[in-house]
Parts: sequence; structure tokens; C-alpha cells
Amino acid sequence: MLLNDAAIEAVYRGPNGLLEAKLAGKLVIDMSTVRPDTMISVGTAVAQLGAAFVECPVGGSKVPAKEGKLFGLVGGANADVARAMPLLEQMCRRIEHVGPLGAGATLKLAVNLPLLVYWQALGEALTIGKPLNLPPDRLIDILSDTAGAPAAMKGRGAIIAKVLGGAPLGETAFGITAAKKDLATAVQFAASIHAELPVAASALACFEEAEAAGLGEADATTVSVRWTQRQATTFKT
Repeated sequence: MLLNDAAIEAVYRGPNGLLEAKLAGKLVIDMSTVRPDTMISVGTAVAQLGAAFVECPVGGSKVPAKEGKLFGLVGGANADVARAMPLLEQMCRRIEHVGPLGAGATLKLAVNLPLLVYWQALGEALTIGKPLNLPPDRLIDILSDTAGAPAAMKGRGAIIAKVLGGAPLGETAFGITAAKKDLATAVQFAASIHAELPVAASALACFEEAEAAGLGEADATTVSVRWTQRQATTFKT
């Protein structure tokens, strides 16, 4: 699993890269979240060397990874995917083979997009709720118990409330820099298929601003907190 397209290029095609190795008969599984065309390109190059290649970007952060409960989004030829399944089943609670190479990367961008947009939207929701002067844990609890809240709020909501109340930033599950990269990749891919993602593009600008403020290593949920802190009103504790 590599961070971005540049890392993929370096690892596969750089000096002493993977494509210089003797890969015939080997199975390569790449779990990176990158542009679909990047995954197709390296997968094709690996196949030309006589190896099987499967992409499996995953949904889930550190805890699901440790527990073997990731959500695998697989792209590749049927025979190659069948060969990879015994390994993927040890890491994933659910595996979906969604098409040929590039399909997994495409769906992973789609999966990540709503949640990342939500963290920015949550910051905006908290901002308009600030004049109510409710304690942050109560406001978060109310917002979490609505149809608009994602499942991730069950695990992150209480942490966000504590940070809003003045606690230090908690452990990073998925950093702002990585989240920004995924949003940027989604926007770029959409442009390549002549589609527009105006909401994602706006959220991307907010993540870029947070990263520029030195929060790149902080959890993506910090975007919500930072947005409320850009306003004049303070939360009641």
C-alpha cells in the first residue's frame, strides 16, 4: 500500500523498482488508493512480465486493519482474483470484485468522497450550531443520531467533541494530507471523464487550507474542528 501515484511510479518503475525484478509466476497485490489509470498502467506492466496482478484498495483505518476487518474493493482478472482471495480474506471482512483493473481504484475514490466531504460539512454544521451555546458533547451526540451522520461518527464523534472542548488532538486514523490526496485524485479523475465534482472541489480547498496550517498529520476529522475555530464564537464547556 503506497501513498500516491508518485510513490507507485517510484516503486514500480524507479531504479531497482519492482518491474526490474523476476516476477514471472508471482502474484502482486496492490492496495494503494491512486488514479485508476495508474493502477491499469502498472498492472499491465506487471502482467507483461508474466505475473498476476490484483488491485485491492481498502476501506477502513488502523483498527479494522489490525482486526482483519477491512473492506476490499478488487479489480483484476477472475483467475488472478481467485488466486489472491485466500490472502485478502485474512485482511478483509468483505471483498467485492467490482471489475477489471482500475475498477477497484475507481470505486475506492467514490467510497472515500462522501465521508471526506462530510467532515467539512460537519464543521459547518457545528459552526451554525455554536450560537446555541450547547456543550460540544451534546451537540455532537445530537448530530450523530440523525440520518445525515455516517457510521464513522460512532467511533469519531466522541473524540471530536473532546477536541472541541479543549482536549488535545487524538491519534490519527486517516491523516489530512492523505485525505487531501484522495479528494484531489477524485477531482482529477472526474475531470478526465468529463465530470464535475463541485462539492468535492470545495471540500478539497478546505483540506488544503488545513494542511497549509500545519495539520497535515492530524486526523481528517480535525477539519471539522478547525472550521469552527475559524469563527469568533466559542463553545460552552
